[in-house]
Amino acid sequence: MKNFIEEFPSMLENSLRIAKESKLDTSKEIRNILITGLGGSGIGGTIVSQLVSDHCKVPIVVNKGYFAPSFVNEYTLVIVSSYSGNTEETLNAMEIAQKKGAQFACISSGGKVLDIAKSQNYNYIEIPGGYPPRAAFPYSFVQLFNILDQYGLIESGQLLNIESGLSLIRREMDNIKSKAFDLAKQLEGKLPIIYAETNYEGVAVRWRQQINENAKTLCWHHAIPEMNHNELVGWKDQNENLAVVILRTEDEFYRNSKRIEINKSIIENYTSTLVDIVALGNSRIERAVYLIYFGDWVSWYLSDNKKVDSIEVKVIDYLKSELSKI
Repeated sequence: MKNFIEEFPSMLENSLRIAKESKLDTSKEIRNILITGLGGSGIGGTIVSQLVSDHCKVPIVVNKGYFAPSFVNEYTLVIVSSYSGNTEETLNAMEIAQKKGAQFACISSGGKVLDIAKSQNYNYIEIPGGYPPRAAFPYSFVQLFNILDQYGLIESGQLLNIESGLSLIRREMDNIKSKAFDLAKQLEGKLPIIYAETNYEGVAVRWRQQINENAKTLCWHHAIPEMNHNELVGWKDQNENLAVVILRTEDEFYRNSKRIEINKSIIENYTSTLVDIVALGNSRIERAVYLIYFGDWVSWYLSDNKKVDSIEVKVIDYLKSELSKI
């Protein structure tokens, strides 16, 4: 996994090249979007939908289950994101959307999704195989922006922002790794809690997922201001086994910034491990790329400190094996 994380910038660069070489049929009208995918294949949809929420021309719904919403019809662009191409929930949702006459753009390295896309003459972008789905995040992340851009549904220039994010993490590589190493030491033996402003909640989910899978560690996350209406009340007991990480950005809404400071004054009464991670970057995309890459390194250092295999996902393999018997 360490090698895959080190390869993250190169994967971003390669994915940008794939995007520039791709050509999609975007002639039909689009009135809404459904992005369907799970796990490492699906988190890109969550993050991208939030990053474009302030300028996307049509509504975006992210789907992480077996079914497709009732609104899906011939004016819906269904973006299918399945790295293996064989994710059973995604294939089921895709079949339902097909029956509703939806339009499709697929992102996959192969499997049934790519076979269906080719046989039905759907738009598709084939990405390189051979990675754990969570490690291939740069491919789905870039191609989601690419699809939305080619359809003219988002402001132009978003791929340039990804290029700037790539340059940023390459410049800051050593600093990111050093800070991630230090943070992993602070989180060692504790249950991490990741907080972020709503616009970056998907990034917090990515941190949680990577800590879960790479470090084999339970973790939870919540978003601000929503957590101020429920979870904050749960901070009532002293517990030094909890470690809070707050993802900060310079584009925080000013009232959320004040909320965060008040939250910290409350939470520090119950745990001494409370850390701000401040993103670098001049755009939302740059800041997201920075935080995602930072979190990936934290998850790996945690796995290294625990002496666990960051690649293996035996429990998920067992789950799939049991489901295959049905």
